[in-house]
Amino acid sequence: MKPVINVNNLNFYYGKVRALKNISINIPAKRVTALIGPSGCGKSTFLRVLNRMNDLIENTKVEGEVLFNGENIYKDFDVIELRKKIGMVFQKPNPFPMSVYDNIAYGPRLHRKINSKELDGIVQKSLRGAVLWDEVKDRIRDNALGLSGGQQQRLCIARSLAVEPDVLLMDEPTSALDPISTVRIEELVKELKEKYTIIIVTHNMQQAGRISDNTAFFLNGEIVEYGPTQEIFCRPGDKRTEDYITGRFG
Repeated sequence: MKPVINVNNLNFYYGKVRALKNISINIPAKRVTALIGPSGCGKSTFLRVLNRMNDLIENTKVEGEVLFNGENIYKDFDVIELRKKIGMVFQKPNPFPMSVYDNIAYGPRLHRKINSKELDGIVQKSLRGAVLWDEVKDRIRDNALGLSGGQQQRLCIARSLAVEPDVLLMDEPTSALDPISTVRIEELVKELKEKYTIIIVTHNMQQAGRISDNTAFFLNGEIVEYGPTQEIFCRPGDKRTEDYITGRFG
């Protein structure tokens, strides 16, 4: 598959601390790529590099090259446009304290002038895309904070879909959810990869095995191993990968 993201010799620093070390990885389009590894190994830092969320942190530095569809995201992109193309869903659901409708409409309104009829269509399409429409269609003007945790997380996914991204970044999107909501999010991820490239950070090895096509194992700011999930889980090439997956550490 043609890569949508190419990362070459990436180093990332928090002050003088090098959090990512010589990362090189190609992310294929319309696949689910899981990032696994122990806490503090660089997974979430790497995820935030991909849509420049780390720009919000003072005294950080990026070295190397991150290409999105062949263009350098640190040189060729306006950061607002980049985050429209590469959306993000966080660990804890973070709906805006406004109606379900306005949560979805916020992004499209921000990026362009749009009439109410078109906006209605985008809201419905996005909620359907996140498999949430049937649950909230009669509560569309109610405050989104009244939804359950699982519904709020799917709303945040719908909010990302509303601006028509190419890539969806997910930072442990089910870690704060109950098992039933987790299953729904996992099923949704499998459906969304037909249209979107998905990169997901997870501490749950079973989850990575269930939903991802490719897996990258991070350790101490480096990628130890990267490849098809089945190979990484069944025939890892590095003993450190095997030890982590089998629960010997981490």
